[in-house]
Amino acid sequence: MDTLSFLLAPFVASLILTGIHAYLGVHVVERGVVFVDLALAQIAALGTTVAVLYGFDPHGRGSYWTSLAFTFLGALVFSTIRAQSERIPQEAIIGISYAVASAAAILAMSKSVAQTEHLKEMLVGNILTVSWPEVRHTALIYGIIGVFHYIFRKKFLLISMEPHEAEDQGISIRFWDFLFYASFGFVVTSSVAIAGVLLVFFVTSSSPRSAQCSMPGKLAHAWRSAGPWEH
Repeated sequence: MDTLSFLLAPFVASLILTGIHAYLGVHVVERGVVFVDLALAQIAALGTTVAVLYGFDPHGRGSYWTSLAFTFLGALVFSTIRAQSERIPQEAIIGISYAVASAAAILAMSKSVAQTEHLKEMLVGNILTVSWPEVRHTALIYGIIGVFHYIFRKKFLLISMEPHEAEDQGISIRFWDFLFYASFGFVVTSSVAIAGVLLVFFVTSSSPRSAQCSMPGKLAHAWRSAGPWEH
């Protein structure tokens, strides 16, 4: 196998991850919850860790669904903490969630010395070993999420950029926040399995926050900054 054939699948996977995470990153930055992707990624990794301790294959369906269940739980929590007059900032709760999930994952891995390699892979990923079936499966999931966000783009964008106006229009902020974080959870669960927690955070947080920059401009900047061509 030559170098080009070996790197083609990881390169395509990088393009797919960059495309969806850069878009979601625009929402994350506009909402002012920059670390929510890191928290969700760590919660997803914790779910996989728990599944591995119960004997599931780290890359099997059991681990995937367990990780997704943990991520949905995190999405439910994050969708209920947005408030206009809360004493504890939303970002603080997200940071605490990340710290707890990270500590719990390390503690769980300490119960099995044979799983230390899984802990390393969970953090930094192993995108160079991604297979074409994984790439196709990931592309299908991200495509469905992309279509979902395109159909409801007006509500998602309004809630992210003009939450007060969304409330004035009678839009249920908590309900749409849950849909946003749940769809984000689908993406994060697959991404962590491929790229690891840290790379997922880097790609998602590459979007600029500027009132003078249009939505297409923000997406272009995020894709350019987070894409594999930058590294």
